[in-house]
Amino acid sequence: METGASAPDRYPLPTSDEARATLAEAARIRTSATALSATPWPTWFATTLTAYVAFFPVAYGGLFADDRWLLPKAAWAAALLSTTAAYLALFALAARSWRQRTGVALRFDVLPKRATVPLAIGMPALLMGPAWAFRATGQAGWLAFGAVAAAAVSVGFHLAFVRLHGKTTA
Repeated sequence: METGASAPDRYPLPTSDEARATLAEAARIRTSATALSATPWPTWFATTLTAYVAFFPVAYGGLFADDRWLLPKAAWAAALLSTTAAYLALFALAARSWRQRTGVALRFDVLPKRATVPLAIGMPALLMGPAWAFRATGQAGWLAFGAVAAAAVSVGFHLAFVRLHGKTTA
């Protein structure tokens, strides 16, 4: 190569119109990916999640109950562990299925913090609090309250995310 000669222009700079078009396309792709990531769970998984969170306070409360409250403690522990394992397996299946169908991984960071932060703080308290109240008072109504409230919160958040997805794709 000659020292004074310039190399041929292999990568010409785009025109301003080409650059604007590329930026607009990148923004459209980013918006589309955000909308896809915010899409709610499939209905079968939302139903599974709702059933799981409704069962959790009762099973957790069963661990705190007398030795033979409805079931032995070992049965409550086995039920809690097996339903949690099933839930985690279905969560992984739903995430993988979503990624294969859309090409976008499930992301929680695109969801509004005003919804996810209260859920992340409130749901553990809602799942475990009634079991502790049951332990303290011996009244099983706390477990029923926890199951119904957790199911309602699960359905409510699913419907909110359905609405959010409708707004981002419209």
